[in-house]
Amino acid sequence: MSSFSVTEPSNRAKWFAGTLVIVYALVTMVPLAWIMLTGFKSPSDAISYPPKVLFEPTLEGYVNLFTTRTRQTPEFLDANPPQTWYEEIVREYDMVIAGPSKFGERFLNSVIIGFGSTFLSIFLGTLSAYAFSRFKIPFADDLLFFILSTRMMPPIAVAIPIFLMYRQLGLSDTHLGMILLYTGVNISLAVWLLKGFIDEIPLEYEEAALIDGYTRFQAFYKVVLPQAATGIASTAIFCLIFAWNEYAFAVLLTSGTAQTAPPFIPTIIGVGGLDWPAVAAGATIFLLPVMIFTILLRKHLLRGITFGAVRK
Repeated sequence: MSSFSVTEPSNRAKWFAGTLVIVYALVTMVPLAWIMLTGFKSPSDAISYPPKVLFEPTLEGYVNLFTTRTRQTPEFLDANPPQTWYEEIVREYDMVIAGPSKFGERFLNSVIIGFGSTFLSIFLGTLSAYAFSRFKIPFADDLLFFILSTRMMPPIAVAIPIFLMYRQLGLSDTHLGMILLYTGVNISLAVWLLKGFIDEIPLEYEEAALIDGYTRFQAFYKVVLPQAATGIASTAIFCLIFAWNEYAFAVLLTSGTAQTAPPFIPTIIGVGGLDWPAVAAGATIFLLPVMIFTILLRKHLLRGITFGAVRK
């Protein structure tokens, strides 16, 4: 009679699970890979049917993404030959580079607003979660449910009131206004996630620190925060993803100064309409910060997701 373990999966189960993970990874990576490849296609190859898998790569999409172009007369083109490789690319369409595009500014706005709101959400969420976890607060359960209920409501449902309020306060199309808005949406998620992580940290650690002469704030800073680092990292990733990808509020409340990349990328116009290689190039660059941030914190993310799953 063969032995059976409830904790060790069989070889068949391991093989099936591995195959399922590989298939899922391939299915999710194909769209991303197609977007990245489209960024290196010419406009004609990007819209060809059937779609081209093998093509001659070009950086035309990235040149069009970072520059603005204008059409000139043949006499002007003959009198001003191209000086760089990217000028040669636009000369194929009898055009010259007029200057840089606004993508760099919009991308920087995304960095400022995304990371700024994430930091503020984590800062306020950590303090609130610590208070709910360690102190006796009247109606704590009701308050936590009220905080969570703000996350249940679709953000677009309050878009018009927020638009009118921001117009009266002068926060429309400002970095501060978008940071405060995204913080208000993310803080409910931060409080709930971080409270669960802080609840798992034994209270005896802080009591020992207080006995040793630490103040409450010192115990929080030197004992609780290092223990909650995994939860803070995983929560920061989720908050950043929302703030980074948010589209509806960015379209409604920004138009120039504080406009982020999501509403700008779909408006990139080429010679005959939407410049799909430039759009794909912008989407590829837009993915990189969140991807790098997640990779740097991947160990904390894995520990944060499984933290507290097994109780002793």
